[in-house]
Parts: sequence; structure tokens; C-alpha cells
Amino acid sequence: MPKAIEERIEAIIHRLQPETHYKNKYGKEATLEERMKYYNTPGVSIAVINNFKLEWARGFGLREAGKPEPVTETTLFQAGSISKPVFALAVMRLVQEGKLDLDRDVNDYLKTWKIPSVAGWQPIVTLRQLLSHSAGLTVHGFPGYVTTDEIPTVVQILNGQHPANTSAVEVNLIPGLQFRYSGGGTTVAHQLVVDWMGVPFVEIMSELLFKPLGLANSTYEQPLPSQWHEFAATAHPWKGRPLQGKWHIYPEMAAAGLWTTPSDLARLGVELQLALKNNSNSILSADMLNQMLTAQVENHVGIGFFLDGEGENVRFGHSGWDEGFVARIVLSKHLGFGAVIMINSNEGNPMLIEIEQAIAREYEWPGYFPDKIYVNVPNNILNEYVGDFKTASGLQASIILDGNHLNLRIQEQSPIRLCPESETKFSTEGPNAVVDFERNVDGHVVALHIQQEGRSFRADKKFD
Repeated sequence: MPKAIEERIEAIIHRLQPETHYKNKYGKEATLEERMKYYNTPGVSIAVINNFKLEWARGFGLREAGKPEPVTETTLFQAGSISKPVFALAVMRLVQEGKLDLDRDVNDYLKTWKIPSVAGWQPIVTLRQLLSHSAGLTVHGFPGYVTTDEIPTVVQILNGQHPANTSAVEVNLIPGLQFRYSGGGTTVAHQLVVDWMGVPFVEIMSELLFKPLGLANSTYEQPLPSQWHEFAATAHPWKGRPLQGKWHIYPEMAAAGLWTTPSDLARLGVELQLALKNNSNSILSADMLNQMLTAQVENHVGIGFFLDGEGENVRFGHSGWDEGFVARIVLSKHLGFGAVIMINSNEGNPMLIEIEQAIAREYEWPGYFPDKIYVNVPNNILNEYVGDFKTASGLQASIILDGNHLNLRIQEQSPIRLCPESETKFSTEGPNAVVDFERNVDGHVVALHIQQEGRSFRADKKFD
């Protein structure tokens, strides 16, 4: 491996910055080894894409705590919900081949199970809605089954029948109106593909994706066949304790059943990035991939993938969580970079973003660490914001001008410095909050809005 890449790997694994509870503020730099120990995580596997190529892949730590076998590039991990976008790619291939229609009622395809009616009303649900979590279906996720459990069929899972350990999958919201994550919806699509194609699920995924792309270390087989066991990492949910039976079984294969490696997922990612540039004889056309990466009912979700960033900096990806495993894939839509991170503990979940950001810093990925640009607001405008405000619940707020800066004071709290991002919008130093001011049609300041954790609190200005 070229020395420059080795240097980059060393820089990444020695410069993780732990996140804090404060936005854009990080803790003291730490090594990957230190963070693995802190989070009781035996093993980590990473693959990095640079300039439309898999640049490096490496394992760190152990496949199982207390045993000597190391994590290597070919160690298998459960991918959790990353199973969903990989499955969605296969569905889109069937759509591309004219075998399925994204916008047709799925009950036209389903044979062994149907979307049930609700109080005499029969919902119409489409594949597009199932794969973008907008079908209004229940059941967020699946806990899996211990290796000694009786394993239900997919139809039993959909019906919530013994021995299934989750409730029935039903429509309880109007389809197409809003995003609500539903592993149950993905499982409906799983059964649809099997019913319509008349072929076992594992065979469908192998023929449509894994064989054409040469992904030799990936399988949806559940339970994992014995010949793969010697390559598989062991699950460690909490405190570094190996899971009894080594891992859970996920018959909900499309939603949570993929076993794979970061290298295989990265190779898949490179194929998608090249196809988007029309530089690949890939499984999907650029048009079909662009459909997947177009926001559906909400801006952050496409078909199969979640979306982030704007313009040239658009990224797409997914996270995964199975019992004792977590994973993350992120891919640039336009710029040919990306990463896959897989670990064999749930406790280590915060490390995923720490590792991703360490890679982003080393490779200078755009859109990750935007510089906050503060503007100069004239004092005469700042002075218009000064005064006392009151919320509907009676909470008192004051805006105070201190030299060239505004401060926000809530009740008896100490003043909080406000930093202008625009003439009306201010971020706070310290707490994770944003303040913006409201004017009426005459231009007079009449209220302020405090936004934090996705909620907004209005306080009206008090006039003498």
C-alpha cells in the first residue's frame, strides 16, 4: 500500500474527535483504540472510497472479545438496516426491466399475503411508498431471534402470528402523506418480490446484485450457513459481552438480514457512483439511480436511501442496527468519495460518526464542516430587537444590547451571547438554540422565536 495512504489511515485512527452535547463542539482527540476500549467494542472494520475507487479497507480489533481471531477485510458483519437500500437496488432493477411498477397497488403483486383493510377501508399502497417509508405502515424494526428460537415465516411476521416477536404490519396512516420509518413496509416489499418472481429471496438478491457485481462476501441467508461462520464477527450488544449464540437470526431479510463486509458495500457504492456518471455497465441506469436519490415525501429520504447535503455536496447512505452490530454507509452523489464502517457492538454506535468525521477531515470532504459565517448587523437594527418578551406560558425573555452584541436573558438565567447569521437570525453561544425575530407588516419587531431540538417557542414583545 502506498505510504501516502498508510499515513492517511494513521491520521484517521489517531485523530477521532468525540462528539459533545454541544453543536459543532468536540472533545479531546483520541485514538480508535481508545474509543473502542471506551465503548467496549471488540472490532471495527472500515472501507474508504476516494476518487471513485475503493482506496483502502482494514479491520481493527477482534472478531470476538476474549478470543484471538482478528477482524480483517473479509470479516462478515451484520449490516442491519443497510439491508434496506441494498434490497431497494434489486427492486429498482426489476422496475428497470419492466417486471415491477413502482406506482402500482402492491396487492396486485402480492399472492400469499395482502395489505389488510382497515375498518372496511382498503388502502392502496405502492412500492415507491414502501421503499421511501411513506406507506403509513406499522412496525419500526425487528429485534431478531436467538439461534435456539423457532423462526417464523415472513407471512407469519406480517400477520404478527406465533412465533413472530413483533406485531402485525398494518396501515394506520394515510399512505403517501408523510415519512414514518417502517421495517414492516420493507418486509411487505420482501414478500411481494418473492411472490411475484416465484424464486427464494436469497436467490433473487444473489442473481440481481451479488453475482453481477462480484460481491463474494455478501449474503442474505438467514440463519447464516455454517460454511460462513469462520468468517463472521460475533455480536456484542453491551459491555463487550458476546451474545449467546454469537448473533441473532433475522428472517426479515430485506429489512435487516444482510451479512457483508465494508469492502463489498464500498464496491457496490463505487458502482453506483460510476453509474451516476454513466461510466459503468452497472446494474442500474443513471436515470433509475437518480429516481432513487430524488426526495420523495420529505427532503431527507429517497427510495431506499437517506439524503443529505445540497448541490455538489449531496450524499446518500443509510445506517444499520442489529443486536450487537451497528454500521454506516455514506456515499457522495457527485464527487466520488465515501466510507463504510461496521462494528460488532451496539454500545459503540457513537463511534460511527466519530470515524466518519475523522475520514471526512483527513480527505477534506466538502459539506461536513461548514464554516459558520457571521454577518455584521448595524447597531440601529440590533437596537430594534432590544426589549422584553413573554411566551404564552408566561416565561419572560429579554434582549439586551451589550456594545455591538445582543444577549438573550431568560427569566433568572445569565445572559446568553447571540451571534448573527443574518439580519434576523442569531445562533447562541453555548446552548444548542437559534433565535430569530419576527416583524409585522409595518416592519416593527413583534416577537422572537427560540428554536431548539426541532421545536420552536414564540415570545411576543411587550409594549408599554
